[in-house]
Amino acid sequence: MAEEARQGKQGTASGRTIRVLLVDDHQVVRKGLRTFLEIQDDIEVVGEAGDGAEGVARAEELSPDVILMDVKMPGTDGIEALRRLRALDSPARVLVVTSFTEQRTVIPALKAGAAGYVYKDVDPDALAGAIRSVHAGHVLLQSEVAGALLAQEDTGGSQGRGNALTEREREVLALIADGRSNREIARALVLSEKTVKTHVSNILMKLDLADRTQAALWAVRHGIGD
Repeated sequence: MAEEARQGKQGTASGRTIRVLLVDDHQVVRKGLRTFLEIQDDIEVVGEAGDGAEGVARAEELSPDVILMDVKMPGTDGIEALRRLRALDSPARVLVVTSFTEQRTVIPALKAGAAGYVYKDVDPDALAGAIRSVHAGHVLLQSEVAGALLAQEDTGGSQGRGNALTEREREVLALIADGRSNREIARALVLSEKTVKTHVSNILMKLDLADRTQAALWAVRHGIGD
């Protein structure tokens, strides 16, 4: 049955369906998400998990493209699961889907590596669009989340650190914020992928950031790539 469903999907422009893992402690929520997502031609739900630890294990087993992750779960929560996935160098993009709006939840999730953050009352079609967006490499935040992030006090002097970036590094950073891969950046700037990787490493080091998602958020916050 799963194989038949997979063959029946039309897929994305690249011909592949987006493989999604659902991680939420409420079975009713998982069922609702699955019911909606299974009618999408280019999205396939490949598995479910009821907490963060199980989610990490299922991600290793199933190699999903996108993980829909709740934040507040008993046992291992979503933020700890995000940290474990990053430690495992998981290629999956994590879209947090939660009812919690406080900055003390939003900011740690983004710092732990979330590629997007939306609320559970998001319009179903918008959720499908969010999945496609983070799968394409973009950082996706609902307007309220973006506003909270942009309003956060810059206590680390990151704006000053931005002055250390070269013009080429700023160009690379703008393209990271646009969701471009290293290969796409190399093509756009007529550089080798190796050179782009070096620029990305230098950007992260100079801005004291952990990954590309944080770099993209930094760029949005400081008006690079607008």
